[in-house]
Amino acid sequence: MSTETVPTETTATKPGETAPRKRGVWARLFQLRWLYLLLIPGVAYFAIFRYAPMYGAVIAFKDYVPFLGINDSAWIGFEHFEEFFTNPDFARLLRNTLILALLNLLIAFPVPIILAMLLNEVRISIVKRTVQTLIYIPHFLSWTIVASLTYLLFAIDVGPLFHLINNALGTQVDFLTDPAWFRPIIVLQELWKNSGWGTIIYLAALATVNQDHYEAAIIDGAGRLRRAWHITLPAISSTIVVLLILQIGQILNTGFEQIYLMSNSLNRSVADVFDTYVYFVGITQGAYSYSTAVGLFKAVVGIVLIVGANLVAKRINQTGIF
Repeated sequence: MSTETVPTETTATKPGETAPRKRGVWARLFQLRWLYLLLIPGVAYFAIFRYAPMYGAVIAFKDYVPFLGINDSAWIGFEHFEEFFTNPDFARLLRNTLILALLNLLIAFPVPIILAMLLNEVRISIVKRTVQTLIYIPHFLSWTIVASLTYLLFAIDVGPLFHLINNALGTQVDFLTDPAWFRPIIVLQELWKNSGWGTIIYLAALATVNQDHYEAAIIDGAGRLRRAWHITLPAISSTIVVLLILQIGQILNTGFEQIYLMSNSLNRSVADVFDTYVYFVGITQGAYSYSTAVGLFKAVVGIVLIVGANLVAKRINQTGIF
């Protein structure tokens, strides 16, 4: 049995012609010049406002004096870090920060997922859009407005929620100054302000789910809960994992503005966190190097947590962020 060979086309040049040259880098850049021009604002933003300020982090290792500048200030190594870790306030700040972060992680993080799954089940378009709009609106309010509304609702003598809750419980609690109520109020504010906005990513992920899967599950007799558990959740699991990794990396960033606006002299024992501590020490007391050391500590912990959470996600065969 004979085998036939299929002739292949060759790109040999004719006599007197030169082989075509590969286009150079500059030619490709020129061809895509408009795309690179569109990229310039984003690159400039990150270069100016994200990467350039990192140079200032060196003052965490110096006895920074504004009149001398960064370069001429004396190098003292890790003295600020040692002072921070041995400070009696460190344990209290770490405890308050972690408690608030874990409450947000356990309570506030799952709520957008549940809302997105509930909205995904709504089949009346106008109802779905109306609900989405209503739960998106609080995100666009500043924390100053949210704090002001909270003070109006829970104020002594004039706050409607103050009278409603105290009459129902038979107590006389000042929710705005009682340390026991500070964390529940912070979590409730976070839920009201950002839960609706957090559903956007999950709804986008749910839009890619093949509807044939739901139809097949209905034919097999699966109810809504079983369809949500076996189809909806697996479909957005990668999105959940990625956002969870990012949330874990921000575990020491509880948000300065919200905490600062809701804290007072009576609840400060539970309200002081790393973000407010950096403000009071760095801005009001002028300890720039010390406060920079605290901020650098937060950044390093965040990087370690992101890398660790990403490795865990990879180990359990989930999608990581890198």
